[in-house]
Amino acid sequence: MALLTFETAMRLLTQKKHQAVYDLAIEALRKNEKDPLAFFFIGIIASDHGQFEKALEFHAKASEHAPKNARYQAFHAKALMALGRTSEAKLRADTAAAFKTDDGFVADMIGSVYSRTGHHALALPLFRRAVRLNPKWSVFHFNHAACAQFTGDVKTAKSAYKKAVSLEPNFYRAWFSLASLETQTSDNNYLTKLESLFAKVGQDPDGRLFLGHAIAKTLEDLGRFPESLDWLEKAKAARKKRINYNRHNMTEMFAAATHAAQSRQRSQAHDVTPIFIVGLPRTGTTLVDRIVSSHAKVASAGELDLFTQLVERETQISRLNAEPFFSSAQSTDLQELGDIYAQQIAGLAEDATYLIDKTPMNFLYTGLIHQALPNARIIALRRNAMDACLSNYRQLFALEDRRFDYAFDLEDTAAYYRAFDGLMSHWRQTLPDDRFMEVGYEDIIHDQEVQTRRLLDFCELDWDPACLNFHENAAAVDTASSVQVRQPLYSGSIGRWQKYDGKLDGLKAALGALADQ
Repeated sequence: MALLTFETAMRLLTQKKHQAVYDLAIEALRKNEKDPLAFFFIGIIASDHGQFEKALEFHAKASEHAPKNARYQAFHAKALMALGRTSEAKLRADTAAAFKTDDGFVADMIGSVYSRTGHHALALPLFRRAVRLNPKWSVFHFNHAACAQFTGDVKTAKSAYKKAVSLEPNFYRAWFSLASLETQTSDNNYLTKLESLFAKVGQDPDGRLFLGHAIAKTLEDLGRFPESLDWLEKAKAARKKRINYNRHNMTEMFAAATHAAQSRQRSQAHDVTPIFIVGLPRTGTTLVDRIVSSHAKVASAGELDLFTQLVERETQISRLNAEPFFSSAQSTDLQELGDIYAQQIAGLAEDATYLIDKTPMNFLYTGLIHQALPNARIIALRRNAMDACLSNYRQLFALEDRRFDYAFDLEDTAAYYRAFDGLMSHWRQTLPDDRFMEVGYEDIIHDQEVQTRRLLDFCELDWDPACLNFHENAAAVDTASSVQVRQPLYSGSIGRWQKYDGKLDGLKAALGALADQ
């Protein structure tokens, strides 16, 4: 039998010969029960098969037996990240980063863990190193570009996105990011190139999605709103057909969410008070995050998505399987789960006494959050229904995240909004008003100081004038609003739906009376 070497195992993995690699690793462990390379490859095999707990176990063994190996430490960090153990992942990334690597893939992996834990300033030099080590890998340039964008360096982001598409002309995600980075003008746009790529992409649903969204965004920037909507429909059609969205499943999910509400009233001794900012995506959640996190006592973890990951780990049930997920969550020890959450976020808060978890979709889990963390503040964003639905339809969400499947069709989006509005009414009636509040996006735009004071009062924070100058906040932003929130407030997106020359009449009819709210 051949010996286990890095090169041999990697070659076999590229050929999908997992069993052969596993056999080599087991044989290596028979000879040396502490062989880190064997544990490393068994960890990769486990991860490839979706066995993330097992993957963590084996990657931890590899890093334990080779503590100064950057690759093993990086994969250990990635395995922790896959299970939502963000604080531990960040610490393990620190360990990996301490050992300079000449492997661009390892540098990129450490940078990705830093980026996913919200430490974009730490990620940047790792992405730069990856690009230097492997300058012809387009994905390294893309990751560098995205990180630079999150930190507000639009010039570097633009250059890196351009490098990515020059190396890989069919890198559709990079083309979309490039078109989305800045407002396109008649003298400076990629419309001709994007239309040419779209004509050649065939029926590839992901390619059509990225390119069609990029074209739609460009046309919108150019003031051609009805055409923009037509392109969104073209962009989404193939993937919409593939996902076969089921509104009944959505209705069941919202119904299951209402089963959790009442607090188990207990005292808490957590050092950091969580502030959850929730709501439909693209309704001002990032704006409120920036306003409140500009306060001297508040830090932001961005879109942490930690709470539901902890519930999934405890119940062993996916959040997408709504009814058993909520039912099992109710029978778990939510107090203990809240304590685990508090421990996980403590390292992210640094010197702050409040930490923002801005995961918009937590609006579904608000009742569970209140039970697990009754001292947490929950701020729910509201926005005009027409603008909210249009903005969700316009947004290109993470393709692997099935929670956003409603956004491939305007009427499905309207149905989702109606369910969301009903759930907000439920939380309003069942949760204490000193723990749950709603704030209107339009109200913030029209009366920034009054709404800012209201937000700070709700969180029991003293007035801090820095909150009015949120656009000067230097912290990274890793959402679709990363460019906008670095600018002062503007009202241009209010009433945007009216620019589409009647093409949204179907949406308005689907919303009914809510369309005017």
